[in-house]
Amino acid sequence: MAAKWRLTGDYFENCNCDVVCPCLISAAAPLTGVPTQGSCDVALAFHIERGEYDGAPLDGLNVVVAAHVPGPMADGNWTLAAYIDQRADDRQAAALEAIFGGAEGGPMAAFAPLVGTHLGVRRAPITYTVQGKTRSAEIPNVLQMSVDPLPTMHPGGEIWASAGHPVAPDRLALAVGGAGSTYADHGMRWDNSGRNGHYAPISWSGG
Repeated sequence: MAAKWRLTGDYFENCNCDVVCPCLISAAAPLTGVPTQGSCDVALAFHIERGEYDGAPLDGLNVVVAAHVPGPMADGNWTLAAYIDQRADDRQAAALEAIFGGAEGGPMAAFAPLVGTHLGVRRAPITYTVQGKTRSAEIPNVLQMSVDPLPTMHPGGEIWASAGHPVAPDRLALAVGGAGSTYADHGMRWDNSGRNGHYAPISWSGG
């Protein structure tokens, strides 16, 4: 019997595509667009504001997932690495692995069948910061990433799209990677400064 779980919080991502990412706007189906650079290098950062997994509290914990995809995301063969907040105890870490690995259903289950090479899960010091409309995350010596809203004349200062993204299906903001948005680990290395980004609130549950 699957564990009952829920979480709410915030997420953002930064990939190497030109703005706006064709994976989201393909006319055929979600994730079938060809990345503008031919392949996709992407990191997603998550902050859990409130959460619980089978009685284990997940409040305040952070997770990062980084992936290289050799072509359209829907074609699979992803190479993926995951990082879990080192503040999590063993029970919380197992819960985060189950949720963000897709084993417990929810949005991440849509990605699990696409992973060809899983480089493992590492505990790490992850900081996640929201200042105004800017999101940023850091894993020392591994990841430095931020996104800002895509410039717009809209009075709200943001452009929100209903793109059917598995992580945030209702809507997500169009954004651009900040200066120094870099990743280097497991032989993967990229600089996505000035490249495509998104952010959104998240509300997930399962079980």
